[in-house]
Amino acid sequence: MESEQNFFMPHPADKEPSPAQKEKLEKADKLARQILEYARNTLFMNLRFMKNALGRCELVPYEGTVSADVLCFYYYPPYILKQFQKNQKRITRTYLHMILHCIFQHQFVSPYIRRPLWNLACDIAVENMIRELHVDSIDKTPESQQNKVMRIVQENVKYMTAEKIYEYLQKSNFQDERIAELGKIFEEDNHDVWYNPPNILGNLASGQAFLDKMQHSRTENGEDSESLAEREAVRKMWQKLSQQMQTDLETFSKQAGSEAGTLMQNLRAINREKCNYENFLRKFAVRGEAMKIDTDSFDYNFYCYGRSIYEEAALIEPLEYKEVNRIREFVIAIDTSGSVAGKTVQKFIQKTYNILKQQESFFSKVNIHIVQCDTVIQEDKKITSQEDFDDYLKNMKLKGFGGTDFRPVFAYVNQLIKEKEFTNLKGLLYFTDGYGTFPEHEPNYKTAFVFLDDEYNNFNVPVWAIRVILSTDDIMEEK
Repeated sequence: MESEQNFFMPHPADKEPSPAQKEKLEKADKLARQILEYARNTLFMNLRFMKNALGRCELVPYEGTVSADVLCFYYYPPYILKQFQKNQKRITRTYLHMILHCIFQHQFVSPYIRRPLWNLACDIAVENMIRELHVDSIDKTPESQQNKVMRIVQENVKYMTAEKIYEYLQKSNFQDERIAELGKIFEEDNHDVWYNPPNILGNLASGQAFLDKMQHSRTENGEDSESLAEREAVRKMWQKLSQQMQTDLETFSKQAGSEAGTLMQNLRAINREKCNYENFLRKFAVRGEAMKIDTDSFDYNFYCYGRSIYEEAALIEPLEYKEVNRIREFVIAIDTSGSVAGKTVQKFIQKTYNILKQQESFFSKVNIHIVQCDTVIQEDKKITSQEDFDDYLKNMKLKGFGGTDFRPVFAYVNQLIKEKEFTNLKGLLYFTDGYGTFPEHEPNYKTAFVFLDDEYNNFNVPVWAIRVILSTDDIMEEK
């Protein structure tokens, strides 16, 4: 008779079990699926705002313990039964742990990331969120072991997202042995499937059904179901689910949202608009004429025909110029009411100017006004050349530090337009780190508010304005 110890050992997927073993595994698989479904339903009753996410992953048996890769929840049936026998609430905690990994897309990792450190950072972030959710139907015993480490991390990491925790762990220079030791304290699931395909137990009915489904998908699509295109589609699905959760917590489930502060913090971080600042600035391009060969309007058929007849004489020559998207007149408004450091403002202006003056993005002659304002206009510096700009950065000092009112800048710019200071102004970029009073009416030029925010706030702007949210790291990185 097979011992209990051998029964709970992972079964090699490439070896066909005996009829008795297969029957036993099939029964274990059926019970394990019921336990996982019970865990999911328990969480559904306690965390209604997760209802759309809880049932997204398909249950698939595999050779290992338990894991999730945003498409499936993988489980080894005997392992599930063993954990359930020890503590009926443990699997519920594990299920919640894995679904949070999916919601925050921890499985989508950079190939250059330090895997053990990333695994630990993700587990710490998830376990911290679980604590704040206060779900009575989950096992709380792991928390006693985690307390000391969790306190140290919380003292050193202001925003408990996986990314911020990873940065802290990197700076801490932990040895591999220490990372492995900490990993055991926070680990609820195996992360190997994040990096490599899992070994499905095809000798179980549910596992074979999954393999058949995947084979059908490969046959129909002519590509592996784990292709980059499909992974991107799945990532977008989880992105949408996380956005729905955030909306729910900010509206219908406000009490749960206020209690689970770290969860909301993580949702705001993952749902924050990712902005490529260089691409964004191109939206402010102004049509203008530049002296450059217009190859787009040049017909090579006529050109080659002429050369074939007249040899050295071309029948048609290209145009000497073409219209390109270039920026000539621009306003950069700086909100000096908040706590933005002068170095950060200087770096923002430098980065903006560097992008604007790139080839195909700028005229040789420019008319840029850099305006400082709190509740009143504090300074207006006109830039017409690289020399003007270099001199401004060298001697720039922030002025004001009063309240926040965006309206004076728009009134001032409108007056400059009336005075013919601008002849074709199309862009105003307002750099701020906080909330202010907006104009009531839409201006006749494109306007964008660039918010400097490291705390995952949600800024609203009028419908006619563009909202861009950058972190200090986005601004300070070299361009």
